[in-house]
Amino acid sequence: MAAKAQALLLLAVVVSLTAARGAHAICNMSNGDFKLCQPAAAVSDPTDSPSAECCAALGKADLACICRYKGVAGFWMRIYHIDAARAMALPGKCGLTMPTNCS
Repeated sequence: MAAKAQALLLLAVVVSLTAARGAHAICNMSNGDFKLCQPAAAVSDPTDSPSAECCAALGKADLACICRYKGVAGFWMRIYHIDAARAMALPGKCGLTMPTNCS
């Protein structure tokens, strides 16, 4: 569970980095892919569950790559109004398993 939570936190960071850099893709996810998941991880008025599109985007993501961003996640989550607990729950809600080294 902790690994999934950290992976989602990292996802939020990657979303932020993608927007900040203007990058086309990070960890096999475009800025648009990350934005698909933002409603389910929002601080205010989040959706109850991630959309099918969000889960599809997470399904094609390099989750091990996302794990590498976890150290800077807190800063980016505050900027983009992402709730860490909600973000960390997304992979599990999508039926995905995070890499074991993502703790």
